[in-house]
Amino acid sequence: MRRSRFILSVTGVVSALLLSLASCAPSDEASRGLQLPDGIDAAVEAIDEATVEAYLREISSDAMEGRGPGTDADLRAQQMLEDSMKALGLEPGGIDGWRQPFDIVGITAEVPQKWSFRSDDRELDLEWDEEFIAASGIQAAEAAIEDAELVFVGYGIKAPEHDWDDFKGADLRGKVLVMLNNDPNWDPELFEGSTRLYYGRWTYKYESAAAQGAVGAIIIHTTPSAGYPWQVVQTSWTGEQFELPWEGEPRVKVSAWVTEKAARRLVELSGFDLEELRQSARTKDFRPVPLEISTSFTLTNNLSETQTANVLGLIKGSDPELADQVVVYSAHHDHLGMGTPNGDEDVIYNGALDNGAGVSMLLAVAKGMAALPTPPRRSVLFAFVGGEEQGLLGSKYYALHPTFKAGRIAANVNLDGGNPWGLTNDVAYIGLGKSSLDEIAVAAAALQGRTVTGDQFPDRGYFYRSDQFSFAKVGVPAFYLESGTDYVGRSAAWGRERVEEWTQNQYHQVSDEIDDTWGWDGLVQDAVLALYCGLAVAQHDDLPTWNLGDEFEAARNHALDELER
Repeated sequence: MRRSRFILSVTGVVSALLLSLASCAPSDEASRGLQLPDGIDAAVEAIDEATVEAYLREISSDAMEGRGPGTDADLRAQQMLEDSMKALGLEPGGIDGWRQPFDIVGITAEVPQKWSFRSDDRELDLEWDEEFIAASGIQAAEAAIEDAELVFVGYGIKAPEHDWDDFKGADLRGKVLVMLNNDPNWDPELFEGSTRLYYGRWTYKYESAAAQGAVGAIIIHTTPSAGYPWQVVQTSWTGEQFELPWEGEPRVKVSAWVTEKAARRLVELSGFDLEELRQSARTKDFRPVPLEISTSFTLTNNLSETQTANVLGLIKGSDPELADQVVVYSAHHDHLGMGTPNGDEDVIYNGALDNGAGVSMLLAVAKGMAALPTPPRRSVLFAFVGGEEQGLLGSKYYALHPTFKAGRIAANVNLDGGNPWGLTNDVAYIGLGKSSLDEIAVAAAALQGRTVTGDQFPDRGYFYRSDQFSFAKVGVPAFYLESGTDYVGRSAAWGRERVEEWTQNQYHQVSDEIDDTWGWDGLVQDAVLALYCGLAVAQHDDLPTWNLGDEFEAARNHALDELER
């Protein structure tokens, strides 16, 4: 297996034809720079606004009832995807048919309306929903904390490569850990400065607490540190929660969030000041602070076992030497399902932008790929994965049980979200600077007259929040492409304002649905870009690589070594 760096000539690409419309076919010179196949014009023309709109309206319709995992609506969405790929002429991509089913465990917790905390003779009650959200960390009928002490552990991070350890060997077994969200972000010499790493994700926080033997973990929410408002925690963490079946890994019993205001009241219960604690956590010398507060808390859980599935369609490669390698496109097909009826209020979480948009663009890419007169040299798999909103469950399952071994997956192209607001002059490539895929992204964007920027909201840790992360963890270099914010004919601030407004008001809300302001040209523009990127990888002789020293380089080397055993 060759491991040479994926070198891509972009000479002449930028000066090729700067296209006025995103869906225009590239010039012959530019196509050669990206090594795009013959017939690329037909592939691009197949990706049109009518196609994207039709797919998006179907997948995000009320009839799909929010596509909650394990529901009848989930099955309808899976069938729609299977039927669509079959109509495009793709082959089943699973081991036995179109679907890769996997078991999930549903946990519906009965959460007390109040959570009581004690310090000496004083007591504080926090109100469920308004001040705290709690979920079971274990797959059991009851998740109980009994007279456990609270300990403030700063950011709750142990990162030897950054010479950072918030725990300092303290015995935290049986404790409830209170921790700040995000990772150290105030100094570019610490971690990655304002760019959030996995250490800043809530999933890491709970894993880190469990590794210390804690029985519970409470994350202090702020909108800047989370990247979304409290209402997203409320909608995402209530109702039935799904997980892959437990395989013996350490777990906390209770995973919780509190608002910043509630956290301030909580630590004041024993005479501490939240701001002083926060400042003490901004140094490598920080040590855990016992808060002299204790709590008992019990969640009664209703457990269920069901299935969801990844829906997989395949285009087999045409090159005898490369066809056993694959480019995997991914988009998650699930969303949050149905909410609790409340008068005439809408209860369907349609998930139009998240991720009906990604699904529709990926089906359009499949249509374009199928229009090529000769299939790409490498095989191409279109993976519509389930359970992303529950913790990247479908992509995690696929990464652990792949239809192509990880060392044979050349790259992942992930689509999560979309742009219904118009054409852009730029594209955001989340993961820029991590792998040799950078060269492809720059060249492909140039075909559309666009420039490539990195993550335009680096403090939100988007690379670790969608399905490309599951592939990266097993060593697969990944594109996570999102539309830029420099909109054609708009002011410099307009694009960021649209993203911020949507995050504040529509993200994980019932209002995430198609409205009269939506257009389709931006979605087509980004779908064509995804087509270019995946095809360029599929056509090139060599496999892409992570940059030297990247956090996922060792996993890639391991995956390639596994092929040689």
